[in-house]
Amino acid sequence: MDNVIQLPHSEEIERVVLGTIINERNAFNEVKDLLSDDCFYIYKHKEIYKAIESVFRRGDRPDLLAVTEELRKAKSNVQAYDIVDISGCNTFDLIQHATYLSDLDSRRKGYMLFIQKANQIIDLNNDVYDITCSARTYLDDMFKDSSDNISSMDNAINGLFNQINRNCSADNEISGTPTGFSKFDLRTGGLQKSDLIIIAGETSSGKTSLSVSIMLNAALSGSKIAMYSMEMKKEQIASRMLSMVSGISSSEILYSHLPDDTVRMLLNKSSELTPLGIFFDDRSTSNIETIISSIISMKMKHDIDGAIIDYLQILNVNMKNGSKEQQMADAARRLKNLAKDLDIWIVALSQLNRDNQNPVPSLNRLRDSGQIAEAADIVMFVYRPEVYNKNYPIPYQNFSTKGTALIDVAKGRNIGMLNFIAGFDKNKTLFYELKQIPHSNYEDEQPF
Repeated sequence: MDNVIQLPHSEEIERVVLGTIINERNAFNEVKDLLSDDCFYIYKHKEIYKAIESVFRRGDRPDLLAVTEELRKAKSNVQAYDIVDISGCNTFDLIQHATYLSDLDSRRKGYMLFIQKANQIIDLNNDVYDITCSARTYLDDMFKDSSDNISSMDNAINGLFNQINRNCSADNEISGTPTGFSKFDLRTGGLQKSDLIIIAGETSSGKTSLSVSIMLNAALSGSKIAMYSMEMKKEQIASRMLSMVSGISSSEILYSHLPDDTVRMLLNKSSELTPLGIFFDDRSTSNIETIISSIISMKMKHDIDGAIIDYLQILNVNMKNGSKEQQMADAARRLKNLAKDLDIWIVALSQLNRDNQNPVPSLNRLRDSGQIAEAADIVMFVYRPEVYNKNYPIPYQNFSTKGTALIDVAKGRNIGMLNFIAGFDKNKTLFYELKQIPHSNYEDEQPF
């Protein structure tokens, strides 16, 4: 009886990898660049992986029900009990096992290649050079994905000067997403992809209003943004944006009996907002896993440029026995990694610990974790001394605090620090750029 050669594979590791992808949120995003359906030697595992890819491509999470339904639509021979059985498998070392499956796939392909070329090379009708060239091409293609992730210093310098040329182009003044604040945009190039930006301030300082103002300016420039608020419904955020473009306060829009002509004006103004690429996910909760999953889905479905999360301290982080500081540090790191993986920017709002003696914001007052600042590329503070009956700190001590705010970039990876005075319209909850900063009138302003 002829010996049957068993090509290298591991049924158990295939089951564990598939089970973990089905069970764990964001697991597929961690390994999708390592795997293909060829990595699965067992036929039913290959079919399940194809279903997972299809679910993910349309922007949904490939959980047990979604994958089962996808297989049913594809009229696959894989049975429901096979998927349920596999869903009972799990591992904490997903990347390690996915890498192993990729290695086994390369070994199988390499074996089949050499068997094929061996048969060709003993046939004297074939040209040895052609056989060698085709083998080399096949091997180059086989390892193309891994080599594409490796760049030389020459690649890096070329990419850098491409960005420099874009920055110098007259028709492309900034390389990132504009915020509407020229001092920030000129220094940073706007909100940059892969960056985590923290906007921090004490309660009622206006950090949510600043993020919504930035979101409106960015969306008006053509950018697409996903907004996640744990404290406001989408209608409340929409009312703030409608207030910004109409001049009617958001509280009036939400709760007042408005005259007919005002309603007509609001309808007309709303036409400026409806085409904007701003997205909300009603399924999102305060759980960080759900939000990360939703952001991945938004990137797949709508190709968003960035996401805004309001705010860090209210997020639920699944970390057993972890302190609040450890949880916030973990959340910040995961959001930074997500921004880098998806090539988007993420703005996350953060509270500050109160300091009644000196309310001027500082990095050491970030609530629950100084490691938030370590993970962030930019930390931006919002300070409105008018709220505390204070003057601005040096060098802005002679400027009026009425209807103004200090925007202070206290950390800027690659850009350094900067600060500037912005206007704040309390009625419209709108931050805006000031052409001229008003000086203080000491007869009218008597801060304690």
